[in-house]
Amino acid sequence: MRTPRHLALPTVLATTAAIALTACSSSSSGGATGASGGTKINLVGYSVPKPAYDALQAAFVKTSAGKGVTFSDSYGPSGSQSKAVAAGQPADFVAFSTGSDMSKLVPDHVAASWDTGATEGIVSDSVVVLVVRKGNPKHIAGWDDLVKPGVKIVTPDPASSGSAKWNVLAAYQHVISQGGTAAQAADYLRKFFHNAVSKPASGSDAMTTFLGGTGDVLVSYEDEAINARQQGKSVEYVVPQQSMLIETPAAVTRTASPVARKFLGFVLSSHGQRIFASKGFRPVDKNTSVGTVQGANDPAHPFPSVAKLTTISQLGGWSAVNDKFFDDAKGLVTNIEKAAG
Repeated sequence: MRTPRHLALPTVLATTAAIALTACSSSSSGGATGASGGTKINLVGYSVPKPAYDALQAAFVKTSAGKGVTFSDSYGPSGSQSKAVAAGQPADFVAFSTGSDMSKLVPDHVAASWDTGATEGIVSDSVVVLVVRKGNPKHIAGWDDLVKPGVKIVTPDPASSGSAKWNVLAAYQHVISQGGTAAQAADYLRKFFHNAVSKPASGSDAMTTFLGGTGDVLVSYEDEAINARQQGKSVEYVVPQQSMLIETPAAVTRTASPVARKFLGFVLSSHGQRIFASKGFRPVDKNTSVGTVQGANDPAHPFPSVAKLTTISQLGGWSAVNDKFFDDAKGLVTNIEKAAG
């Protein structure tokens, strides 16, 4: 379980600075990641936080540390992006949906110390929500409504998308958190995938599919729902009483330029965390002044508490979770999906 929730921001920044110095001292070792020159940052990330990173980049180049810096961005499904970096795609700053996608790059491309700072490598949080049509015509109030006859679900594909893994874990855990058994939770997932009519490659692709008219409900990130509303899309969203805390990591690569490390520091700064919040992400530091977040159900209080919020550490961490749920041969979700066709 992460412990930085109570830390004051100066503590977070001091630890981040120490990690940056450590990374600088070791950046010449390990496998090459095809990093850029001194004033260009190659950012490779999963698709969901693109609006936040667009805003973060625009703000960073206005600072003294970011003066003259340019960015080259690549976004896509988290798992696919991690594999691309491993295969040699140029990257200075990497941002994924799950810690396991980051761990795959250790030690050749990302230092083993990437998750040892005050926030353990996490730069933003969110929760799994249920996005519905305007007026909520199917009367979706929680997870149990998703498996009713005739309800059409859109959720991304766990084979490529980190977003999908969070969604599936939230669906499974909603049963467990209410006292249900593993067998009952697995039965829920069978009904869930029976009602799934589309599984796009990424979280952002899933939102595009839903906005295009497919399905009755989209299982998604809270920030994705808020961003869609900020863009004027005609959707609503429900924060269920049982959900997963989505903890999304970022790191610099072993061959990253010093300016990339400065950008990571900016991302974790109070300014950076406020930008994340403005785009619908929950800040990793609870001392961040969130302010009003347009697009949220309640802009003045945009991030409501979730009655039963499960963390990945409570499930044993990503290694155990991937083995139990998503293993290509024996994973529970893998086999349920195969059976569902």
